[in-house]
Amino acid sequence: MTSAPSRRGPNDDADVIVVGAGPAGATAATYLARSGLDVLLLEKSVFPREKVCGDGITPRGVKQLIDLGVDTREEAGWLHNRGLRVVGGGVTLELDWPELAEFPPYGVVRPRNDFDDLLARGAQQAGARMVQQTSVTGAVRNERTGRVEGVTAKSGPDKVPVTYRAPIVVGCDGVSARLALSMGIEKSDQRPMGVAVRRYYDSPRTKDDFMESHLELWDRSAPDDPKLLPGYGWIFGMGDGTVNVGLGILSTSSAYGKTDYRQLLKSWLDGTPEEWGFRDENANGRVGGAALPMGFNRKPHYRDGLLLVGDAGGMVNPFNGEGIAYAMESARLAAECVAQAFARPAGPSREHALHRYPAAVSEAMGGYFRMGNIFSKLIGNPTVMRMATKHGLPRRTLMRFVLKLLANLYDGRDGDAMDRVISATTRLTPSA
Repeated sequence: MTSAPSRRGPNDDADVIVVGAGPAGATAATYLARSGLDVLLLEKSVFPREKVCGDGITPRGVKQLIDLGVDTREEAGWLHNRGLRVVGGGVTLELDWPELAEFPPYGVVRPRNDFDDLLARGAQQAGARMVQQTSVTGAVRNERTGRVEGVTAKSGPDKVPVTYRAPIVVGCDGVSARLALSMGIEKSDQRPMGVAVRRYYDSPRTKDDFMESHLELWDRSAPDDPKLLPGYGWIFGMGDGTVNVGLGILSTSSAYGKTDYRQLLKSWLDGTPEEWGFRDENANGRVGGAALPMGFNRKPHYRDGLLLVGDAGGMVNPFNGEGIAYAMESARLAAECVAQAFARPAGPSREHALHRYPAAVSEAMGGYFRMGNIFSKLIGNPTVMRMATKHGLPRRTLMRFVLKLLANLYDGRDGDAMDRVISATTRLTPSA
């Protein structure tokens, strides 16, 4: 049996270069390699490596894992949960994930240092060539056309300058988006940003059937003078004796950029029950922080041979700060468009296929993200947030609808009345 002829040009190092081997990059590389393309996957770190995240994945993200072929059973090392526990306004409400045709009825939790390593190894098994400890610094562009022809990078511990060439580059380099910046693609300050901090603690709350979200953060370290803090918090049991605890603040909040987020986390946790264990003496590791680029805050998602995927294209959900599901979903769409492009001759026909990518992500996420951008502005007002918490949480039916909306979990036209309302609203809302 003879192998298929290479699609690579005489001076190319690969058919496609994927920059960043997080969930977006590993997913894109896996799908691209499975389609028969020669994929070079460049990663600035060395696996396994730490990543700041809540480590919780909703059923939307689990669907992407299943589509990728990942075994998400508990026997394969995934901690399952059945829903979301919402705490706020003196009310605690436990909501099961909805029973849907399109999404599984469970979420999962897994540490990112293990999760990302698993996906990256999957990309290698599919045929992608991964080069670690290679920090990409920018795009190489054709002097005449301006089109991307590869990337420049610094490789190894000595940061040796190196250039890799390919006719198409997939940017999965996260919030830093160095590739996009090198192409003159700036972020929009009109779209929301978030910041999140988290820390691991040894805690008896390590095993929990629910991921827990706190809509109000109270500093009760002084019992006679409790203070309401900005932002929202989470408590995700890891199942291994530890808990991932963190908080996030939106750029629409007046506290954004003016707050010591690590101290804010400590103030909240010092007010939680001592038996939960969220104290410095029980901490595992440092407090980590990360920016969350939301609601398509960097566009266009395709320009001159460069596709932006996941965080690099601002694809974090403005409703709930979830990024992994959308990183993997956009990576699948990008891989489909690139595979279609390579089935055509280089030139206008191939470009036509590549220009399908921004339209595809807009159709999949644009209307929903636009609603999320509006939502983020509303809840940035503390009065609106307190009123919503006070009057909304006690109403279980309303909260079931809110859960579907915030987690983007619904069956569309074939679902129940709630699903149809969300689906219709999303379709009718202009893209972000």
